Amino acid sequence: MSNILVAVSSVLAFVSYIVYIVAILKGEARPHRTTRFVLVIITSLAMASLLASGSSVAIWLSAVFTIGCIVIFALSIKYGMGGWAKADILCLVIALAGIVFWKVTSNPTYALLASIMSDLAGQIPMLIKTYRFPETEVWTFYALDVLAAGLSISAITQRTFQELAYPSYIVFIDGITIIFILRKQITSKVEQLLPG
Repeated sequence: MSNILVAVSSVLAFVSYIVYIVAILKGEARPHRTTRFVLVIITSLAMASLLASGSSVAIWLSAVFTIGCIVIFALSIKYGMGGWAKADILCLVIALAGIVFWKVTSNPTYALLASIMSDLAGQIPMLIKTYRFPETEVWTFYALDVLAAGLSISAITQRTFQELAYPSYIVFIDGITIIFILRKQITSKVEQLLPG
């Protein structure tokens, strides 16, 4: 059962990147350049950390994320937004500091933590952009990633921090992103339900 969940999780993650790439090419999504640059580095870092820690489950999802991030970063150069605002540069510096920490530590757990914290710093410019301009993102991309990460968590048989941390983080950060994308629709629906 675990192998089936890993396979389905990886396929969902792959499909999510196809959905996002198509949305970018159609002009329905405009990825944040700084975030996408950081994500290329961070997903590669996470994958290397998972390899070093001997991960057998989370590594597959991480590999799909790494390849997808490389393609989306390349597209963000032409079709994306942002990249040079003060917040972008600050988040990039924080993310790069996490990468340096990973390089100097020999502990795979610390490296994984550094990758997650760096990823979070890299996500901040995208979260700001998405909050301000929710129409520049597609919620289905993030929803498929949440589902893929959730299945990856379900497939983990040895519930260690190394196995659970990265997919749990993906559920958290992508869940917040979905809320930012759909917040106007959610608010509108709630207002319709309230007596008034």
